[in-house]
Amino acid sequence: MDTPTVTVSFPSALRPRVGGQRKVSATGNTIREVIDTLDQRFPGLSFNLCYETGQLRPYVNIFLGRENIRYLQGLDTPVPPGATLAILPSVAGG
Repeated sequence: MDTPTVTVSFPSALRPRVGGQRKVSATGNTIREVIDTLDQRFPGLSFNLCYETGQLRPYVNIFLGRENIRYLQGLDTPVPPGATLAILPSVAGG
């Protein structure tokens, strides 16, 4: 079975970590695998997204389509081929 290819979009704050690109293609069967693949291409990127323990940082939101992965299976959420992931910073209101 082929590993799914997904499109990952980045907020402006993280674009310098991915060569200034708005969107990047990556492969992986789960969100965690996609992050690992991205970290291989852009060393250190996973540090901006996850703690050393492997848990997603609280100010980072990752959406699979329109669903926040925190309400799915977190970093172990499976990704279908052709999916779109959006990495967004948390926004505090007041």
